[in-house]
Amino acid sequence: MTKLAAVDEAWQAGIDVSIVMPCLNEALSLPHCIANAREALARMRDRFGLSGEIVISDNGSDDGSQMMARALGATVVHCPARGYGAAVAHGMRSANGRFLVMGDADGSYDFRDAVAMVEQLAQGADLCMGSRFKAGIAPGAMPWKNRYIGNPVLTGMLNLFFRAGVSDAHCGLRALTKECFERLNLASSGMEFASEMVIKAALRGEKIAETPARLLPDLRDRPPHLRPWRDGWRHLRYLFMLSPVWAFAVPALLAAAVSLTIWGAAGLAFVEGRWRDSIFGNYWVVLAGSLLGLSHVAVLLAASAHVYGRRAGFRRATGRADRVAKWINLETMLISGGVIGIAGFVTLLAVFGYWSQHHFEAIGSVLPAVVGTTLIVIGAQNALGGFLLAIVNGHETEFVQPVREKEHSSALRPARAEPFECPTRVA
Repeated sequence: MTKLAAVDEAWQAGIDVSIVMPCLNEALSLPHCIANAREALARMRDRFGLSGEIVISDNGSDDGSQMMARALGATVVHCPARGYGAAVAHGMRSANGRFLVMGDADGSYDFRDAVAMVEQLAQGADLCMGSRFKAGIAPGAMPWKNRYIGNPVLTGMLNLFFRAGVSDAHCGLRALTKECFERLNLASSGMEFASEMVIKAALRGEKIAETPARLLPDLRDRPPHLRPWRDGWRHLRYLFMLSPVWAFAVPALLAAAVSLTIWGAAGLAFVEGRWRDSIFGNYWVVLAGSLLGLSHVAVLLAASAHVYGRRAGFRRATGRADRVAKWINLETMLISGGVIGIAGFVTLLAVFGYWSQHHFEAIGSVLPAVVGTTLIVIGAQNALGGFLLAIVNGHETEFVQPVREKEHSSALRPARAEPFECPTRVA
């Protein structure tokens, strides 16, 4: 039996590993990177019997990088769309390997560190991240604000939002299977591509591994393409865009808690007849009504984002969502919205009745009127939000299609190729 006996036959006759490098005017560092990548492929061949290729995804270089790469034996593909993410994705789509390794073409990474990553993929991982903090960062290789502020904060937020469990979410050296790359359907064109890959892998339940990857000073004679503040913001906003819980639901819960606390204290003072002595007067009550309406809108946006994520394929099905889906659909949204609206209208009628019985004199507390008005607004939002959810779900009145019991386990974890055992190197 050969070393690749357990690998699909369709891959045995072709390329096993593709090392993909995005390139924009990297003529100075390309010779070193290609030579380093060849050494990494040689180690993979010796240890695992894997064949490989080097793919340079050029993003419009005008310094002769393309000709130099071809002369050094690499495959060069032209990416018409500008941006780091666009170049990496284009290179991966053009690659022939079953295992894809991505790394910068500036000499900041040692591609020999990818040997352990490919081994993780061969043993069943879908995505293997490099960790610069576990391997070591050479002096001068990373600015202090990136090392001690940017990367730890963004990685911590990514782990908090998506439970990815990685120590370095922005390491530029990583590997994934071609099947995983196709399942993720990555779309970012800029530096946030790195975050998108980890986030969608975590959301889809892909198996994520991590190995050390050293960071070295790059070999360029010009500033890097990375812009820390601009690209840091692009990563941060992408975290929120793919996390409806933290972008919408958590702020909604906080706003609702503050609102109901104010209303509860004001309502107690109103019932006990000490309204004028309450610390929460009319202005506070109006503010609480606005916060409650805003929190309801945020909940609807969170639900819409979740439904869109499932429909787009990067958010997996869960039993909890399916249980909720049994009770929430367009009809129940319309009915509940109508009931809430009617309750608000009745409340305003009661206020009007009280007002008319007291000769239309000014009422000391606006609490009942604000409550009634807010209920009407929330009821209308509920009905309109039901139609929004139906539209987002492809004009289906059932917002989330429940997963059948027999299909549930497979829906939680995407299908993947069977792993094969990497033999140890024979002396």
